[in-house]
Amino acid sequence: MKIKHLGFVLLTLLTACDKSVEPPPPPRPALVMLVGAKAAADAMSLVGEIRPRYESSQGFRIDGKIIERKVDVGATVKKGQVIARLDPADTDLGAAAAQADVRAAEANRSLAAAELARYRQLFTKRFVSASALDIKGAELKTATAHLAQVKAQANVSGNQTKYTNLTADRDGIITMIHAEPGQVVESGDLVVQIADTQAIEVLVAAPESRMAEVQLKAGVTVKLWADRQKIYSGIVREISPSADSATRAFNVRVAIQDPDAALKLGMTARVKFNPQNAQGDSGFLIPSAALTESDGKKIVWVIDANNKAQPRAVEAGQFGEDGILIISGLQADEKIAVAGVHTLIKDQQVKPVVEAEP
Repeated sequence: MKIKHLGFVLLTLLTACDKSVEPPPPPRPALVMLVGAKAAADAMSLVGEIRPRYESSQGFRIDGKIIERKVDVGATVKKGQVIARLDPADTDLGAAAAQADVRAAEANRSLAAAELARYRQLFTKRFVSASALDIKGAELKTATAHLAQVKAQANVSGNQTKYTNLTADRDGIITMIHAEPGQVVESGDLVVQIADTQAIEVLVAAPESRMAEVQLKAGVTVKLWADRQKIYSGIVREISPSADSATRAFNVRVAIQDPDAALKLGMTARVKFNPQNAQGDSGFLIPSAALTESDGKKIVWVIDANNKAQPRAVEAGQFGEDGILIISGLQADEKIAVAGVHTLIKDQQVKPVVEAEP
């Protein structure tokens, strides 16, 4: 039995030795890029909203009931164009009453003037006293002053009839309407908002940590998210002197120098500030997909001379549309993986497929 068992073991060992060893798996293809030269300091790029520089809220100067509205939101208006009308019945009656007061005051003044002339004749003939003549002179002055008063009131009433028409104070576009026909409004109540489309700007919020890069009257470039091919030139027109209490950012208004019909109010725009004003750290620009995180550290997978993947901790700087700025941890002409970095392991053999430098 022992001889049979020993023979079986030897046969098993010989059979195992005859089995061929499986070859290692082929290297995994990995998309890599060559780290370029040092990038320039990253210029600040902020997202903002297209806004009009001038936007006026308009309302009637008198109380009344709106009987007609002639425009809608989005309508283009010219200066002096009628936007809405109030019921003119009360103002017309007031103007008519004021004109009647004027005519009555004119009659009283004419009578006072005639009385004074008559008393002067009687005074020359010694039929009336000097005091009686003075009284008639005072009555004429009173009548003259009253006539001037009622004429002024008549002018005010006449203006009230004109105020029943709400007219545009500038060329522009209607952006908001707060009143409808049939509504009773008081003087000064907001009825419409008119935006001047000739002066367009972008409102952005600049973080306090990068306010040193924002300079008044500095040139910038503007791109719309709706059309990223067109580039507009702009200039920093206004910088808020204080930060917003909620966001701790400073509002910056950028005037667009060459606006066109493609600019619509409320559109999203990206403002890129001049790189020469940037004070960020220089570094290497890499794609966002090349950066991962492990144990709280930013990691880039470097492909060494033997085409093995090696993790390396780096210091990341500004994140932008074009990628991430790596401040330290990389050297020029090194190869790094730019796709599938979450699946790599240390010392893994890869087959580099070089991607063009960004």
